[in-house]
Amino acid sequence: MKHLELKNLLTIFIIIVALYSCANRGTPTGGPKDETPPEVLRTEPENFSTNFNAKEIRIYFNEYVKLDNLQRQLIVSPPMDPEPTVTPLGTANKYVKIIINDTLEPNTTYAINFGQSIVDNNESNPYPFYKYVFSTGTYIDSLKISGNIASADARVTDQFVSVMLYEIDSTYSDSIIYKERPRYITNTLDSLTTYTLENLKEGKYLLVAVKDKNSNYKYEQRSDKIGFYEGIVNVPSDSIYNVKIFKEVLDFEVFKPFQVSGQKIGIPYQGDRKNLNIEIFGDSLPDNLETRLTKDKKTDTLYYWYRPKVEIDSAKFRFENLTYVDTVKYRFRDLPRDSMQIKPLYSGSLDFDKVFSLEANVPFESIDERLITILDKDSLPVSFATSLDTLNNYVQIRFELVEEGSYEIQALPNAVTSFFGEVNDTLNYSIRTKAYSDYSNVRVILNNAVYPMILQLTDKMEVVKYEKFATASGPVDFDLITPGVYYLRVIYDSNGNRKWDSGNYLEKRQPERISFYPDEIEARANWDPIIEFNLLQTSPDPPEN
Repeated sequence: MKHLELKNLLTIFIIIVALYSCANRGTPTGGPKDETPPEVLRTEPENFSTNFNAKEIRIYFNEYVKLDNLQRQLIVSPPMDPEPTVTPLGTANKYVKIIINDTLEPNTTYAINFGQSIVDNNESNPYPFYKYVFSTGTYIDSLKISGNIASADARVTDQFVSVMLYEIDSTYSDSIIYKERPRYITNTLDSLTTYTLENLKEGKYLLVAVKDKNSNYKYEQRSDKIGFYEGIVNVPSDSIYNVKIFKEVLDFEVFKPFQVSGQKIGIPYQGDRKNLNIEIFGDSLPDNLETRLTKDKKTDTLYYWYRPKVEIDSAKFRFENLTYVDTVKYRFRDLPRDSMQIKPLYSGSLDFDKVFSLEANVPFESIDERLITILDKDSLPVSFATSLDTLNNYVQIRFELVEEGSYEIQALPNAVTSFFGEVNDTLNYSIRTKAYSDYSNVRVILNNAVYPMILQLTDKMEVVKYEKFATASGPVDFDLITPGVYYLRVIYDSNGNRKWDSGNYLEKRQPERISFYPDEIEARANWDPIIEFNLLQTSPDPPEN
């Protein structure tokens, strides 16, 4: 009996092994991944139809499709208002339906470009740049122009830049980009810096490129970048229209002031504040009122400090900046005043291009150098000079730095006095410097330069780390810079004001030109690379029309 049970068990084991082996040999792997995009079988009405008057369009495919990122990918040119309704959204179907909600213009060619938003349901393979075109007239407009979009001040160009044409006719004005939708539009989407505007009719146009943050086909200075072609675009044309986009300096404006703390008012603003004048007036303001302005380090906010304390409910501020004038009523709040707190701007190791500085949370008023001492590592006194940056609220203490040095800085009580009469307790700081061999020196040689020029070394996020101003030919040396990877850009400082000037659409002013060195610069410790940068002698010629 036991022998029979053992035999049965052995038989069952053999059957299981055989079944497993068969299953292992025949297990389906799923086959190769499907990389074939969906195909269009037909459209209703037919693509490239003329005398179009339908309210609904259907595009049929050979498999189930869905719409991916339609809001950013779909481009309708000329834009429709209200926009068409496109389905399916969130589900799959074998056709895409477009419901036209706008009243179409007569004798006009429309193009509905889906970008890469139509994908198959299984593997999300896109049908690339499918475009449905129709005309409400008797023919399809077939003219086109093309070009390239680049950033004026960055190595990498923004994605999803809208390129727009506005028809220049009897109703045209430069302000049209703020108020009206364009006649034609395309978009660079997320992978291209080139563009092509197709299905255009013959005419004269304004060409504008906008990084349209709100996707409303209108230029909004506060949120958008803009670029424009200076002349008239005549269609038809074989020219290439290249455009650089930039952020305009915002028109100056002051926003609602707010009480930060006792005797400190925050004044937010936008634009260039260089010529700003602030006046406060009102009944019962003290005759001996004194004020001071400082700037926030991170935001466009000024701080308006005043002494003595104001014992009235409200007053008025008058702001003037060139043509800007505004008067606002301000209501005071009874808040405690901040007590002075001082800290060093740099601590520990101090690089050779930096100046040892102190900052505080209330304005500095005066410095008494007699109460400050600096000793080197041999306990010998180091000569120094101080200065006060009132706007940024820094006390700067300048002294000669030597390599591998160490310094003890002491400020005795009363060395620093605040705007409110507060003085410091004893302050002690220790600073050291590294060896020259811990740094790198980068020499730049420019060919075909047009002076003056600004040379900048930036990090990969376009943050300027080092800057030099050059007025004549010769090598430009960046000495004792922190080791790292840098990117070189050269600004053609055409007005010689030592800064990059952005453009302005209404003034028809292009931004100052910047050339980008094509390669990374690796600055290693105790290593002195020499970079030779061949610049173009002139800017590219604009298209002739």
